Formats: sequence, structure tokens, C-alpha cells
Amino acid sequence: MTEFTIASFNVKNLIGADKEYYKFQSYTPEEYAWKEDWLADQLVTLNADIIGFQEIFEENALRSTIARADRNGAENNAEALPGPDKRYRKRAIFQHLSYGAYTDAALAFAPNIHDGEAGNRRPGVAILSRLGFAEEPEIIQDLGAPFKIPFQTFGGDEGGFFTIQKLSRPILKVRVPVGDEVVTVFNCHLKSKLGEFIRPDGAEFAHESDLTNYDPVGRALGAARAAMRRMAEAWVLRGAIIGELRRGRPVIVLGDLNDSENAVSSEIISGEVPFKNYAWMLRHDAEHRADRYSDAESAQITEDIESVRLHSAERLFVKKSLRDMVYTSAFGGIYESIDQILMSRHFIPDWTGHIGEMSYFSVLNDHLTDGSHPEAPYNKLASDHGQIMATIQLRRAPK
Repeated sequence: MTEFTIASFNVKNLIGADKEYYKFQSYTPEEYAWKEDWLADQLVTLNADIIGFQEIFEENALRSTIARADRNGAENNAEALPGPDKRYRKRAIFQHLSYGAYTDAALAFAPNIHDGEAGNRRPGVAILSRLGFAEEPEIIQDLGAPFKIPFQTFGGDEGGFFTIQKLSRPILKVRVPVGDEVVTVFNCHLKSKLGEFIRPDGAEFAHESDLTNYDPVGRALGAARAAMRRMAEAWVLRGAIIGELRRGRPVIVLGDLNDSENAVSSEIISGEVPFKNYAWMLRHDAEHRADRYSDAESAQITEDIESVRLHSAERLFVKKSLRDMVYTSAFGGIYESIDQILMSRHFIPDWTGHIGEMSYFSVLNDHLTDGSHPEAPYNKLASDHGQIMATIQLRRAPK
């Protein structure tokens, strides 16, 4: 049986030393060395076959971190693994202790088209795969022609449009060969919860950003803009996911969704949960109060919805392990899980056509620092996210 591991890792602003990524924010050479070493240790601990990275400003910095992880991993192997002269060297425990180098791994990097000059940089995403790629990676960010999302008022009048033409950060799509299968993997980093404030022409800054003249209504509008953008980006990703599922392809989505598993943007990406019984529901074209869907139509609707749903690895883990909660982020006293691994039903054993299932879900979250704590500024050298990893076992193909 083929087994592979897949992880999501928000590295928090990975860029080389003495380079200003945001205004007045950069790493000294000593800080960068510490950050790179910490990230490398996390990679060694994960030891994942496929990793989706978020907040990558420079591909070279990521490659340097991976190289350091390989050096650290080689040192661990030399200390922890028995030599070829030991009879017990083939025991399963030593297979799990062994670190697999990324020397021959494939790396795809998607830079951000909004990336600017020093102090105004914008991060991209990347995917690392020991298993390689079956096709050329694809980047989704510039949508070409604007997509207009129409609204209506409650009176039926036209309510205007929300227009999206470019995503705030790229979505990276790769096709990974695993055993006899090829899995489509998406890595994303949706718009943050930070408010979007519009700077008037000629002004130095948006007035909502001046906290000494606090504007609660204006800041609420900024949060609403950010939420609408995040949901629109989730909708774009959903469209790409459906395109793969319609072709019968297994799909896994990784990334920082900047919303919890039950939030709207996550639900847009995952798809709706089917109603328990559509035979109870009034038909869309009902002509009288008893005009409801038939049992056959109910089964068809349920299958149509289930066939394109994604399932949260976190929720599957919580259900299997009876654990209450998984946290991957903490800020302002709020602990939540905004990093997700979502899987199509190809990895859900209850479906007759499944090709495998998740056997374990790992969470590296012991380092989380709440952004409101005094020590939070020092946490920039590590990450303000936990790392998550799913272990997936594929079924043997029928002969």
C-alpha cells in the first residue's frame, strides 16, 4: 500500500537578511539565520512528501531553508539510525525516524504579481514535492477579463457588482504522481482579515488607519471589503476545484484560508453539505404546498452535491480521535484554525470509489504566540502559524 504525507506551512514572511519586506520590517543577518534554522527544524520534524508553503517572498530563501533542513536531517540520521551492521536496522520505528532529503524534490514557486519595491513587497506561495510533478505547475492570480459578481436589492432592483480581476495572492496548482494515481494539489493563501482602507488622492494614508482618530464605521467597512475579497477568491478557487473534480481527478487543497473551518470562505471552497432528505423540501418550481422533490430526485441531488464536496482533514481527525479542537493561529486572544487540508471524497473510505484514506493528522502548534502578548514581536523569527500534515494511504489498484 502506497503511503504519502502532505503538509501546509505558513512560514511568516520568508525573505533574506537586510531586505525590507513591509514598511520598516526586515531581518538582521543574525535574525535571518535564526529564522532559517527554526524553519529547517520544522521541516525535518514534518518530513513530509508534499508541502505547501505560504508567505514566500523569495524562492532563493526557501531553497536555502530546504538545503539547511537536508543538512540537519542528515545529522539526525547519522545519530539516530543504526548502521548496516545492526540486525534491527529494518524495524519500522527506524523508518519513521529516518529523514528523507529533498535533494531530488521538485519545487514550484508562484510569485505575487503585486510584488513591489522594498517596504511594499507582496508574498507568493510554493509547493515542494519529493514525488515530482506530472505536469507543469499552473498559477492562478490574474483572471484576465474582470469577473463581475452581481447583487440585487430586496426590491428586485439591480444592486451593483463586486468585481474581481486579480487575486490578492496567487493560487498554485500542481499535479503530483502518487503510486498509480495523479493527485491535483492546490496551495492558496486567501485575503487576510486586515481591513482594506482606501487612501484618498493626495493623502498620506487612509483616515481609517489613524487609530488616534478611531473611525469604527470606516474600519467596519474595511473589514467588510476584506471579507468580500476573501470570499470572492474562495469562489475562484472553488471553480478551479470543480474543473478538476468534473474530470474525475482526486483533489487536495492546502493553505492559509484566513478563516476557520466553519467560516464562509471555507464553506465556499469545500462546497455545501447536502440536506438530510430533499424529499422533505419544497420544490424550486412548486405550484402547491405538497409539491416536493421525489425520493429519486433527492438521491440524485445528494449525489450531485457529495460528488464535488471537499472534506476537512482536521474535522476527520477530530471525529476519529475525539479531540476537541485544533489550533493553528492565535491573535488578539482568539485561537482558531485557519490553515486547512481539504480532500475530495476520493480519500473518504465511506465512498465506494475511494482510492485511499487519511490514517493520521499531525499538528505542530506548540510554538504559537498570541499577537497581543509582549513577546509577540520576537515571534516574527518563527511563525505565527502551526503546521499541519495528513498521512494518506492509497489502496492497491485492483488487478
